Amino acid sequence: MATLLRKIGLIRLHDRDTEDPKHHQGSLKGTKGNQKNNTKHCNTSNETNISTPEIKAKKFDHPVKDKPPVKEKQQGKDTKEKQQSSKPSSSIPSLAPHRQHCTQVRTRRLMKELQEIRRLGDNFITVELMDDNLFEWNVKLHQVDKDSALWQDMKETNTEFILLNVTFPDNFPFSPPFMRVLTPRLENGYVLDGGAICMELLTPRGWSSAYTVEAVMRQFAASLVKGQGRICRKAGKSKKAFSRKEAEATFKSLVKTHEKYGWVSPPVSDG
Repeated sequence: MATLLRKIGLIRLHDRDTEDPKHHQGSLKGTKGNQKNNTKHCNTSNETNISTPEIKAKKFDHPVKDKPPVKEKQQGKDTKEKQQSSKPSSSIPSLAPHRQHCTQVRTRRLMKELQEIRRLGDNFITVELMDDNLFEWNVKLHQVDKDSALWQDMKETNTEFILLNVTFPDNFPFSPPFMRVLTPRLENGYVLDGGAICMELLTPRGWSSAYTVEAVMRQFAASLVKGQGRICRKAGKSKKAFSRKEAEATFKSLVKTHEKYGWVSPPVSDG
């Protein structure tokens, strides 16, 4: 009996070990699957826990070392744009009062000189405004030295005056006027091509704001005589009028020449 019971117990133990192998495999698979899932989950959690700070640190360190923050860049650009926009705006208003002041000085000076010339009693010069423009005058020189050859030419040709055009720049009287002969056509007397006049006091180097138009005209009349100026009587050439463009070019050239070699006083033999 005992032997029989033992056999029965062995059979049951054997049945437990052999029955439902699929069940055991499934349970084992489930266990393995749980182990895998748990492993993966742990690995994932470990990876995120380790790698995430590293990535954040890299992202944080990179812009600080190599590139400035976007806000700082934008602020720098805005500051530069404000500085650039403020520069011209600050310089523009300063020019207008300066020009206005120069215009006022030039106007007052020319009005005063015009009144003084009209008060002259010797009829030395007369002035007409060119197209009612206060800054451009046509000046008639009525008198030169009566002992000169030029005065004799004026008498013989019935020339009542030598007509000149005078233009006053924006910064007059601190810069000289531009002066040229219109009629008659003159030779010598320091009158050059186009009617340009070779006089040092008409250059920025020789000019003084104390000079008046009347004083300049008297000096010009004297230089005509010293330079043995004559009225041109040659056929064809005497009828050719002086031109402003030619006068400006000639004057510019002679100023460069004299600045290089200096201004020489007329020889004594000239008058």
